[in-house]
Amino acid sequence: MKAIILAAGYGRRMRPLSDHTHKALLKIGQDTILDRIIDSLIHHSLTDIVVVTGYRDESIREHLHSHFPDIEFTFVHNEHYDSTNNIHSLALAFENVEIDSDVLLIECDLILDPSVIGKIMNADRPNVALVDHYRQGMDGTVVTVNGGMITSVIPPHLQTEDFDFRDKFKTLNIYRFSREFAEHTFRRLLVHYARSIDNSCYYELILGILIYMQKEVIHAMVVDEEDCWAEVDDPNDLRTASFVFEKDRQLEALQDSFGGYWNYDVLDFAFIRNMYFPTGAVISELKSNLPNLLHNYGSCQKILNEKMGYFLCCKQEHVHTLNGASQICPLLRTHFEGRAALTPRPSFGEYDRVFPQATHYNDEVGIDMDHVEQRAADADVVVFVNPNNPTGTTIATDRIQRLAKALPRKTFIVDESFVEFSDERSMVPRLESDPMPNIIVLKSLSKSLGVPGVRLGFVYCQDRLFMARVQEETPVWNLNSVAEYFLELLLKHRPALDESYARTIEDRAAFGHQLRGAEVIETVYPSGGNFLLAKLRGKRDLAEQIARDLLRTRKTLVKDISHKFADGAGYLRLAVREPADNSWLIDGLEATHRESGIFDSTSRRAA
Repeated sequence: MKAIILAAGYGRRMRPLSDHTHKALLKIGQDTILDRIIDSLIHHSLTDIVVVTGYRDESIREHLHSHFPDIEFTFVHNEHYDSTNNIHSLALAFENVEIDSDVLLIECDLILDPSVIGKIMNADRPNVALVDHYRQGMDGTVVTVNGGMITSVIPPHLQTEDFDFRDKFKTLNIYRFSREFAEHTFRRLLVHYARSIDNSCYYELILGILIYMQKEVIHAMVVDEEDCWAEVDDPNDLRTASFVFEKDRQLEALQDSFGGYWNYDVLDFAFIRNMYFPTGAVISELKSNLPNLLHNYGSCQKILNEKMGYFLCCKQEHVHTLNGASQICPLLRTHFEGRAALTPRPSFGEYDRVFPQATHYNDEVGIDMDHVEQRAADADVVVFVNPNNPTGTTIATDRIQRLAKALPRKTFIVDESFVEFSDERSMVPRLESDPMPNIIVLKSLSKSLGVPGVRLGFVYCQDRLFMARVQEETPVWNLNSVAEYFLELLLKHRPALDESYARTIEDRAAFGHQLRGAEVIETVYPSGGNFLLAKLRGKRDLAEQIARDLLRTRKTLVKDISHKFADGAGYLRLAVREPADNSWLIDGLEATHRESGIFDSTSRRAA
């Protein structure tokens, strides 16, 4: 078998990384993309390798000669690489290389496990294309498949605005062609088309013509779910591929990115959101209006505050809509600079940055409010996160309000990002009827509304000077149009939102019961949030190993927060997801625990 690797392209979409390096020579881990392809071919004893070069031709040749000195590569050069496409490169290969065996055609921007190459090499059909079920993030040519055969080839320019990808397959750009097909039918039509009609299109067009005219059968071989592969067209693809193939760094990659998880195939128990909202009806309305929203600016802050006031049923002068609650953090730091602050520990990390010199009251898990009240006398600013993150500890709203009323010269910051999932209610309605200008209520709406990607929150306060300062520090067009429209939709969907809170609370109770039955779990603490804090029957290294093993073996991400506690034990904060997901996690915890080898058998529960 002969392998033809197309490596002529300039890699425009990979810029700026490809400005001084051929994209096939970019590295994933310790190996270049091209090295990985060659290694896979050698692994299957395929050493008759043709490489079509173009951009940075010499660097490709030098690299291959130095890294694979035992392979006698055949090089074909496409000097018009900057004005032609892969049809021209393949035509050059067909014109300059004797086709004396079956052909394995591979593009140079693929990263894959050697097993993927093995499957198509061992296929029992003469002409085969490797395909995968279409998933979010894929682009390029797709195909339809019926009875194991490709029935149509659809290039990107035919994928219109309303194109339905659900039943489509993505080509991996790896094909196996019989010698007869490659030497005659495919070669003749492809070379003629490239020379006489268009040399700036894709060779898949020729395959599509042959399939449409029923002149040839191309079989589709669907890769298995466990088969790892990635196409890298741009720097974002490179990052995603690094995650897939550098398995020992997956946890660090997710922790470093701190979001953007739509690029990764993971089940996320680390970030917290309402799993039952937005409903399908809300998402449908967003989808139908998305083009109009993208084409329009959002409203000014006055209108945004008015819309938030409608949602909260409060006066608009008391509320300021935020682009996520964290937007207020830099302002809080400067506004209260030099003031003595009292904050919970452990808690949401932003408050350590807002108040770097703060003293702390402990949440162990549970807060001694008598102790807090004593400490509050020496503070200028007191912070409550209610319910607290990551413990889930909830304080009675009434008690916080009484303390603030007893100390009117102190400022109380109350973060209510999870309050809907607790037995308490927000302080906002109370403050509307019983004004207290020394209370600042903050809320991230991502958790309760299930839309962390939208970035939505608010600050509520009746101190006019403080709110004026917030207004001064807010940029024009503070929300994007999608977030603003979502805020409008909330008024129409209050019953569904309330139901989502109730369902989450039920799921939290069931999830907690399941966790308490897991041998690796020592304690599951009561929680007022849509998450649970679990203490492990083991030290911190057990929590880290479980987090790594869950990600490696079950593509499941959990948050190890052991560092937030001083007792040396392992702790996980687990988001409450839907029941099927929660059960999946329980199974994974048990499986990884059995295989960990860290667990101290003397601490096991009595049988």
